[in-house]
Amino acid sequence: MLELGCPDLASDPASVRVAKDEVVGVTFADRAGSVASAVGPNHYAAGDAIIEGSTGDRWCVSRDRFEAKYRPCEGTVAGRDGRYRNLPSTVIAKRIGEPFRIARRPGGDVLEGAAGDWAVQYGADDYGLVDQARFARIYRPVTR
Repeated sequence: MLELGCPDLASDPASVRVAKDEVVGVTFADRAGSVASAVGPNHYAAGDAIIEGSTGDRWCVSRDRFEAKYRPCEGTVAGRDGRYRNLPSTVIAKRIGEPFRIARRPGGDVLEGAAGDWAVQYGADDYGLVDQARFARIYRPVTR
């Protein structure tokens, strides 16, 4: 299995810039725990956002990162459980042609992807893995 660790996708000529637009369901954790996502464990602290995406996938996001990247939808009070939309942002992604592992951050949870899944870099030391079916539904190419 290919070990990616925390790659710098911005310098990889095979990477692409994409944008995500999605409304998600959010529950804020009342204590530390973990979510068993489709690609591996996602550990969270009390107060972090536990997210269910529009495709049924579940993952967690630290509270500070969540507040910087998501806004409540109509009918949801900021900081409370409910529906949120991610703010438009460009991320860097690379389709990986063989089974692989990627760390969510240095020393963090390690996710396992299948051949054809996407390694995604959301920012410095902030990574994810998106299976190819979800990637095709949620992410759109951005011209540089």
